[in-house]
Amino acid sequence: MRVENFPAPGAKVAASEFIITGGGCAANAAVAVARLGGRVAFAGPLGGSDDHVSDRIVTDLTAEGIDCSGAVRVPGGTASVSLILLDAQGEKTIATRRGVKLGNVLPKDPAALVADADAVLVDNRFPEFVTAVCRAAQQRKIPIVIDLDLTTKADDPLLALGTHVVSSAEALYGTTGLKDFGAGLKKLAEHLSCLLAITDGPNGVYWLDQGEVRHMPAFKVKVIDSLGAGDAFHGAFTLALAEGRALPDILRFASATAALKCTKFGGASGAPTRTEVETFLKKN
Repeated sequence: MRVENFPAPGAKVAASEFIITGGGCAANAAVAVARLGGRVAFAGPLGGSDDHVSDRIVTDLTAEGIDCSGAVRVPGGTASVSLILLDAQGEKTIATRRGVKLGNVLPKDPAALVADADAVLVDNRFPEFVTAVCRAAQQRKIPIVIDLDLTTKADDPLLALGTHVVSSAEALYGTTGLKDFGAGLKKLAEHLSCLLAITDGPNGVYWLDQGEVRHMPAFKVKVIDSLGAGDAFHGAFTLALAEGRALPDILRFASATAALKCTKFGGASGAPTRTEVETFLKKN
């Protein structure tokens, strides 16, 4: 729901918009890739056949042209659900009921999932599941982009499987204990030899280049809703990487995709099309 201001405890506020939409890191990124013209498949643990939320997730992703055959439906399990309020500045407040019985689930055939993939994008919310997928992708020697979304350890073995690790500001701080982005990235670099980057919303993206911290400012747009912007960045980043683009072009393409997402209400439903991104880049 969209509100002018977040309600104080015990207070009521009027909402101007209401939408039910799919979400979550992987789902949002998958929709972003599909909208940008990429061929994309979604894999991950979902609730069982009696979980209407999981049914909705599969239905919505399939409608976007996304292959959901890699989703594992867990009997008795339920998918996560979030209640999200967005204020007039585009800031969000979120309450989440986490999924049930979805941990420790493994993909049925990880090699088959990546057999015709040009790149893999995972987040670290279900480490057992995605570790199996990353190892299969590693065997094929294709790019593995890891969205460091949850706090972990700098020497997390999952991160070591990535060719590119792109973190949120919160996750980098939680993982390294360092608020300075450069110091945090260098701390990760003590354990990882892949490309390391961090997204910081309106402040842009920072990355390590041969030990030096580089920065690309974010595009300036009127923010309507920042929900899912980071996921759109990761999806666009991975697609551009699969297309063989150079790193500056990859980051610019991903930044434009995230910026345009912020100009639309709704998480995954606000992801821009390829034409919209290319038009935006010509003007900016």
